[in-house]
Amino acid sequence: MQRPGEAEAAPYYFRYINQVSGDNPVNIMESQLEEALALFAGISEEASLRRYAPEKWSIRQLLNHISDNERAFGFRALWFARGFDAPLPGYDQDVAAAGAGADAVSWAAHVQEFRVVRSATISLFRNMPAEGWTRGGIANDNFVSVNALAWMIPGHSAHHVTILRERYL
Repeated sequence: MQRPGEAEAAPYYFRYINQVSGDNPVNIMESQLEEALALFAGISEEASLRRYAPEKWSIRQLLNHISDNERAFGFRALWFARGFDAPLPGYDQDVAAAGAGADAVSWAAHVQEFRVVRSATISLFRNMPAEGWTRGGIANDNFVSVNALAWMIPGHSAHHVTILRERYL
């Protein structure tokens, strides 16, 4: 594994990729899982409904967004790694958030969902054949490599956990 080059993803995604240090994004995903679960354990059901400002997501919505985006990035990685070459559509986080009903789901359920999603993502990348890592394709009208997606997932999570710590807690 190596850090993605500029040609492996649209410039926007480097805001996430650049938040990941080290040389193995899967190891980062594993360490993030433990760190996130410890952080989430300190948030009560009541506190998880908090918004840091009007019209901003609640903590539940934020964690739901992390899990949903991880699924979307993971699906893109699976699609391209397995050799599919059809372009994939964009992913609108606002549509996903509006359709999720996240505040009606318990905090404990969101935390468990994050644990399961992250564990599945780790398995996907741990078991990926070497040639899968070298593939990529078009998603949201931009080329993205499987390698870049592996870095985007922990970077996106890190981005939102920073927001959680700085603005909500």
